[in-house]
Amino acid sequence: MIGRMETDRAEEARAALAGIPAQLAELRGMTVAQLKVKWLELFGEPTASRNKAYLRKRLGYRVQELAEGGLSRRARDRIEELLDGRPLPELTWRRGGRRMDAAQPVKPLPPAERYRDPRLPPVGSVIRKVHQGVEHAITVLDDGFECGGARYRSLSAIAKAVTGQVWNGFLWAGLNQPGRRATEAANG
Repeated sequence: MIGRMETDRAEEARAALAGIPAQLAELRGMTVAQLKVKWLELFGEPTASRNKAYLRKRLGYRVQELAEGGLSRRARDRIEELLDGRPLPELTWRRGGRRMDAAQPVKPLPPAERYRDPRLPPVGSVIRKVHQGVEHAITVLDDGFECGGARYRSLSAIAKAVTGQVWNGFLWAGLNQPGRRATEAANG
């Protein structure tokens, strides 16, 4: 009886591992948008990254981690002991103030808890930007921005519309300046 149970578990493990190469190959053919959807599926929360190589690498690791189980509990405990109680980011992350085990299955966050860039001022704030003598008022919305009567998904899109050139939106809007807070930028 025990021999059969062990055989069944071994077959399940082999089946799970057999799908890894196919999943990794699938990641190589995905666009950034598809990788971001896969990230949400595997990590349970959105990513702010648009770096294709980074997303592929982290997703590839996560696929293998979920299939093979990641590090053993004993190994994670020893690493945390060596780090004097500080968790290693690759092993754990914070979600809603709770420490999560990287191998633990996750559910997507409800929309109200989704990631919001801390550099952004509160919703309803107005960011004022003067470009070539013209002041542009950018209203921060829950799902983007409004400038000159048009809606935009990012500050970078507004910067390109105003200047005709590609810009880092936070830098262009003055939200990346060291020591300057998002609320200061919103107030002018």
